[in-house]
This record gives sequence, C-alpha cells and structure tokens, in this order.
Amino acid sequence: MDTEIQIVEVEAPKKAKRFVFVLLEQFTMLSFASAVECLRIANRMSNAELYSWALAGDGGEMVACSNGTEFKLQMDLDELTRDDVVIVCGGIDVQKATNKRVLNWLRREARRGVVMGGLCTASYALAKAGLLDGKRATIHWENQDSFAEEFEEVDLTKSVFVVDGNRITAAGGTASLDLMLKIIADDHGEELASAVADQLIYSSIRTDQDTQRLSIPTRIGVRHPKLSRVIQMMEQNIEEPISPATLAKDVGMSTRQLERLFRRYLTRSPKRYYMELRLQKARNLLMQTDMSVINVALACGFASPSHFSKCYRAHYQTTPYRERGAHGRRD
Repeated sequence: MDTEIQIVEVEAPKKAKRFVFVLLEQFTMLSFASAVECLRIANRMSNAELYSWALAGDGGEMVACSNGTEFKLQMDLDELTRDDVVIVCGGIDVQKATNKRVLNWLRREARRGVVMGGLCTASYALAKAGLLDGKRATIHWENQDSFAEEFEEVDLTKSVFVVDGNRITAAGGTASLDLMLKIIADDHGEELASAVADQLIYSSIRTDQDTQRLSIPTRIGVRHPKLSRVIQMMEQNIEEPISPATLAKDVGMSTRQLERLFRRYLTRSPKRYYMELRLQKARNLLMQTDMSVINVALACGFASPSHFSKCYRAHYQTTPYRERGAHGRRD
C-alpha cells in the first residue's frame, strides 16, 4: 500500500554524490545494507536524487558476503572520478580478501583525492594500503587487538565511527547507520538525517563520541562498581598483568574480599578470569595477525612460550601452533 510521505525540502545538487561500495569477499551484509539504505531513503525523503551508488569488487563479477548471499557487481576496480566516495566493506578473514590488486587500486584512487572509507573490518584494508597513517580510525572491537599490534602508526579509537579528513571508518553492524546519518546531516541538514532515521525506526542515533562495546556491567550482567573497575583494569593491562593484591588495593578491598566478589558474581577466581582475558586476546592475535607465537605470548603477559602453550592447551584443548596452522596464518 502506497502512503504519502512528508517531503523534506533540501537544495538538490546538480549531480548526485556517488558512493562506490567495494565489496570484499566475505563482507558483512548488515554494515553494507545499513549504509546503502540510508542513501536510498534520503533520496526518497527529499524526493530528489541526492545520492547514487555502485557495487564494485575485484573482478567485477560476483561476490559473496559472510552469510552466503551473492551480489552481482556493477564494476571492476575501475578508475573513479575525484568526486566519488569509496566505501570498502569488510567482514570475515579480511586479510585474505585484501589482495595486492585491491591494495594497489586503493592507493591509486587515494592519490587522486578520492574520499576513502571502511566499514566493519575494512579499516584493515585501508591501513594495509597506508591510507590511515597518522589518522584517527576505528574497527570492529573483535579486531582491535590485532589491528593495534600491526598498525602502530594509526590512532585507533573505540568509537562507533570516525571521520578524519578524507578518511572515514565505521566499526560495523549498525555503526554504519550512525556514520551515514552523520554524512547526510553534513550534506543536507539535520532535518533530513532525522527523517531518514525515523523511516529506519532508529531512535538512538550515536555520534563519534560513543564507544562501540556495551559497558562492562551490561556485558557481564552484574552492576557492581568495584567489580567493573577491576575488570576494566584487567582489560587495560593485558601485556603486564596486575596482581590480585594490587587490584584489590586499588579499589579499596582486601584480596579475600575480591576473591569472594569474583566467585559470587562470575563463578571463578580473579586469577582465572584474568587468564581467560589474556588467552582470548592471544587467540585473536593468532587468528588475525602474522605475529610469531612468542610475540603473541609476550603481548599477552606470558614470560615463556612453554607456559603460554600449557595455559592455552588447558583452555582451548589445542596448542597455539596448531591454532595458527588451523587458520592458515604463518609463524
């Protein structure tokens, strides 16, 4: 059933602003769909062709996203105009999808002055091409550890999205909505952006000041300020772990009280919980980077590879070397 919509009056450009979505193999559908739907609805709500878009990719034929759905591409990695906006869409195993041809194309188009963006894990592709050096950027929280280890020259944040000059990055998922609503507001005003959000039934628009992960109390399902503070200190000190005695002292508790607090709410000791955090980071680094096993061990607070291997096997029922081999990374 057709319904009459309230048109938002804006000054239509002489030529629609074109977004070229570069779809890498195994890209995440949600982050891509969130972005392109904002553009479509902006056109509808303004009754004008403010934006156009094209789907591009290596080979220019077909590409599959991480849920298996295939998309027909409209163009190969062709030469663009300076007014185009490139949005690279990443997802699972972005390192493999970021091949030499993609990197060379990104560098070439960046030299031409094209605005470059990355959604979800595609910030990796931009960083690998050297396009985020000295820039603020973000990436999906699951890839933050490995990204920070590999690209020290990038000012990595935990924001849902970042706009730094002609480089734009979003953390994935619904963060693409927030980024595109920001772009629409900058281009054509807050009224249109709000109308687009309304159509999407999206009532909690976030800014670049919002962080992507849930708060610690929400994540662990416990609202206890001292417990949250201790977990925050643990998460911020993985490479050089802090002793339970020091953690307890810093929040005004005895070590025994801290032990009871963890066992009551998390059914494990502070030492066990801390070890699990360190091993989780180690697994991310093994699967997402080419760091040697010994460097992964050191980055996660283990003094020796043998101790690291013993702890890793006890938790994941496999060794770090086998984990690396199973995911096709080199050591």
